[in-house]
Amino acid sequence: VQLQASGGGLVQAGGSLRLSCVASGISLIRHNLGWFRQAPGKEREFVAGISRNGARIVYPDSVKGRFTISRDNAKNRLYLQMNDLKPDDTAVYYCASDPAILTAPVSTSPEAYDYWGQGTLVTVSS
Repeated sequence: VQLQASGGGLVQAGGSLRLSCVASGISLIRHNLGWFRQAPGKEREFVAGISRNGARIVYPDSVKGRFTISRDNAKNRLYLQMNDLKPDDTAVYYCASDPAILTAPVSTSPEAYDYWGQGTLVTVSS
């Protein structure tokens, strides 16, 4: 089982990036999915989550209105569109999957997620 995140890079404040996460060895259709981030010296932070069928989406206030999570179950992929990026968004971003029943709520806790990608670095310059 492997999750591979990509799309990070260096961007100026106010810019945009789109992160992607592709899974191999596992079908994501039975998983709630999430994006987390971790800045140096800080704990891993929930960024966005989406339920198996996309019906439930959760964002923390820090990214609400700027970030959009989406998924393509046919392609076994997860995405995170990040707009109006700020220097505080600088972190390593991780995708993660949580095997869940169809009606399970989207968890914001890293402990709920069983599989993790390797992370992709996003750096936002001021």
